[in-house]
Amino acid sequence: MNEFNWSIRVYYEDTDAGGVVYYANYLRFMERARAEWLRSLGYEQDRLIQEENLIFAVRQASIDYHKPARFNDMLDINTILHKKRGASFDIGQTIKNQQGEILCQADVKIACLNAETMRPRPLPDHILSEFI
Repeated sequence: MNEFNWSIRVYYEDTDAGGVVYYANYLRFMERARAEWLRSLGYEQDRLIQEENLIFAVRQASIDYHKPARFNDMLDINTILHKKRGASFDIGQTIKNQQGEILCQADVKIACLNAETMRPRPLPDHILSEFI
């Protein structure tokens, strides 16, 4: 599956004093969407650590903010796999409001790491095969 959609509500704790989502929280929302994407493929991150000694880490993120989200908004987060390599993959993530307006977009590079050494390691074939 190379595309995944997930929704989240903005809570008061996600906003600043003006009721606008604090900029760093968009990254948190995207992280949650990536975790749910992996979960939808059958991969729990804690099990990947325990059973395969594997973790995923953000290597690079580039984000563009277009419009603010506000307290109690429902947000739709789209995650698309752009490229897969032996030990990493690139994804694009877009957050939209319920009206379909783009609030922010990000390009994220994810590295596959050995959980003990924190060094790059190849993605297992069974995970690569899930990334169509």
